[in-house]
Amino acid sequence: MFEHLSALAVRAGGGGEGSGYAVRSRKSGRMLVRFAAAPEPMTQSALQPTPPFLIEAARTRAGDDPIFALNAMAQKRARAGEHVVNATLGALMDDEGKLAVMRTVFEAFAAVDPQRAAGYAPIAGEKGFLDAVVADLFAERSLAKFAVAAATPGGTGALHHAIVNFLEPGQALLAPEFYWSPYKTLADHTRRRVETFAMFDASRRFDCAAFERALEGQVRAQGRALVLLNTPCNNPTGYSLDGREWSDVSRIVRAASRRAPVALLVDHAYAKFGGPNSERWIEHASEIAGDALLLVAWTASKSFAQYGARVGALVAVHPDEAERQRIANALSYSCRGTWSNCNHAGQLAIGRLLADSELRARADAERAVLRALLDQRVAAFNAAAGAAGIDYPRYEGGFFVSAFAPRPDAAAERMRERGVFVVPIAGALRIALCSTPARDVPKLVQALSEGLKAASS
Repeated sequence: MFEHLSALAVRAGGGGEGSGYAVRSRKSGRMLVRFAAAPEPMTQSALQPTPPFLIEAARTRAGDDPIFALNAMAQKRARAGEHVVNATLGALMDDEGKLAVMRTVFEAFAAVDPQRAAGYAPIAGEKGFLDAVVADLFAERSLAKFAVAAATPGGTGALHHAIVNFLEPGQALLAPEFYWSPYKTLADHTRRRVETFAMFDASRRFDCAAFERALEGQVRAQGRALVLLNTPCNNPTGYSLDGREWSDVSRIVRAASRRAPVALLVDHAYAKFGGPNSERWIEHASEIAGDALLLVAWTASKSFAQYGARVGALVAVHPDEAERQRIANALSYSCRGTWSNCNHAGQLAIGRLLADSELRARADAERAVLRALLDQRVAAFNAAAGAAGIDYPRYEGGFFVSAFAPRPDAAAERMRERGVFVVPIAGALRIALCSTPARDVPKLVQALSEGLKAASS
């Protein structure tokens, strides 16, 4: 295409009806294009900048994700032969650096009837899939009787539906200060905002007092609230609320909901990899659902190692049947107004994996192997980081952990000099142990210690 910049228009033919002009390359003499008549010279007006086609809000949006950029940098250095510790991406890798997969899941996908898979899924999702998701969350509890759900492309789609249906444009969702960064992207894109509260108190426990103040402030200012709690296994800190903390959260949410509509969304993405007591929220869910709206963002991405299938659901629990129907209608409407239908083959396969006892047992056994692999890394990190005096919150399981850092960018830069890649975030360094073999944890923690010391000096 750049040959056009050094082209010469010459007369072609000897005149008359068949004559005209040909544009030839100055370099090769090759004809580039023939005109019936001489091409009009480009005028200055044609070179003037045109008014922007993008709306103002879209013109400054970033097109790259910093996490993927850091991952690309780490991979480039690894390809050059350097021993790199790449703790950036949130996908579970085996100790050889390959994506961990569950064979039973692929068997379930392969067994899906092509005729059904190729057809449109129902707008709100396959009933069998949605029923199986509700049962996966609540089993035999009474909550299942009061739940409605809609299929979404992963947990991200579930978050989108919660934001657009339970907040007015211009209002803010409420999240801890350490939250998954796409929360803000989703809020910005739907003309909402994110407000935060201090996640940890001085003892590095969940700061329930800060949460209560923030929620009360939102109820006064907005007349409603949508709270997003990514637990168990918060991304980016790895923190899971314990029973006492959930008891306080339940009390606070229920009190606020008596003054205004409050929806509490549990982002359930990493729950299958949490510690033994990480599911304590279910014990308080019935109490919460009696006053507030309980929402759960469910996804197969992590629990079935199916990041690319984009299979998820938003589940809503409310005791009033008429209100449940209105919520179900609203979620279905949002499906039609965004992606229209979700992955049909994925719903059929994951729905069967959840409902078929034999397949589910096999999938659970495969996940247990992956969880044991991750637990080894968690234990290795806790031992090494504890010995090194690293400041980080309670970490019992999950894909990530975060070390608190006053100058995270500077600390991460020093770590990269040592061949260790982590993600700097506001006030901390996010470490993806899901992609870090246990054998590399000592090097990671040593670089982490050096980076934090260098950044604090």
